[in-house]
Amino acid sequence: MANAIRNVSDFCDVIHVVDHMSEDRTWEIVRSLAAEYDNLDVRRSRTSAVAHKLLEQYAGTPTWVLGVDGDELYDPTGLTQLRTQLQEGAHADVFRVKAHVLNCDGLDVESRQAVGWLAPPSRPVTKLFNFAAVESWTRSPDPLQTGDAVFRPGFHWESRRDLATETDWRSDPLRCLHTCFLRRSSLDPESGPIVRLNLDESRLYDRGPIGRVKRRLRARGSSASGRSTDAAANWKQEWYARGPKVAVDASPFLERDAQGFG
Repeated sequence: MANAIRNVSDFCDVIHVVDHMSEDRTWEIVRSLAAEYDNLDVRRSRTSAVAHKLLEQYAGTPTWVLGVDGDELYDPTGLTQLRTQLQEGAHADVFRVKAHVLNCDGLDVESRQAVGWLAPPSRPVTKLFNFAAVESWTRSPDPLQTGDAVFRPGFHWESRRDLATETDWRSDPLRCLHTCFLRRSSLDPESGPIVRLNLDESRLYDRGPIGRVKRRLRARGSSASGRSTDAAANWKQEWYARGPKVAVDASPFLERDAQGFG
């Protein structure tokens, strides 16, 4: 989590961090980072929709929004290049931008090598959105994933550019190490497969009393309240482990190392 934030700290004018009532050290870590970086806005919320509500103010403005999960490491040098390009008007004709991703199941900090599966052909996870393309974007329980987006003329959800079609891994300024198969939290097992359910799988959009009641009612009316851990593991393996396994130099992503799990 700390490295994910540090790596985008120069790219972003403002970083909104919402801790969804984590039970590990995440809140402690982000509060420490907030004391270090002036552009960090950190808060806790029982409702995941708060994270998207913070972004609604940027709709219709010349703002680019980058969604960053705690297991996503971006190349700070590449982002510096991309920031300049965006300020000069690059990609203003599309709503969202995708890029190369390495879905990692191995990261050796000492040798500075990451191992995993590239997207493409695996699934990319990069989330860079042009908020000038929408009049408004509301009612998304999971930030930047769904909801009611009202587009300006000429734009729609599939108005997108994939930098992977015009760059290679080394030259892609938005390239990302997605450490989806690695231990990221002190609550993750020290050995064996790492499976973290996303909100769609866990259904923990609301961790408050009302959310608990809704999940109980949903569970009574269906065979399951969300995907099982096994189903999530199979889904992630299918989407994130496609194609040949490759190794890359991870040095650019680790220059701002910070110790500590969430």
